[in-house]
Amino acid sequence: MKELKLKAIDENLSVVLDTTEAFLEGQCSEEIKNEILISIDELFINIAHYAYGAEEGEAYIKLEMKEEPKSIKITLMDWGIPFDPFAKEDPDIDLTLEERKIGGLGIFMVKDYMDQVNYEYRDGSNIVTLVKKL
Repeated sequence: MKELKLKAIDENLSVVLDTTEAFLEGQCSEEIKNEILISIDELFINIAHYAYGAEEGEAYIKLEMKEEPKSIKITLMDWGIPFDPFAKEDPDIDLTLEERKIGGLGIFMVKDYMDQVNYEYRDGSNIVTLVKKL
């Protein structure tokens, strides 16, 4: 298990991704590793940009390996504005670029890449849990 608690700012994204990449070393294929990194990137940046409004706040990330089935469980937490990133309707990817609304593709990709996604707001915390089978 690996845990990080750090300021939710763009500059800390590299720490989060480097830590995740090291944690995954030898555990999965490059494709799966990239899907996990893209998902964490999307969610961490959303926390950094939106969770605290104009203020600065913290983010907590926990990485856990599970054996049966072999998978990684990722928990991202913040203490900002309550927001369920998975509640919004998925974008219609069959529309042309001109017809599509801006935004929403990142979370759509997270939901596509991960085997499980969950959001809950508990005790003043936004808690996102992701599971990816390895």
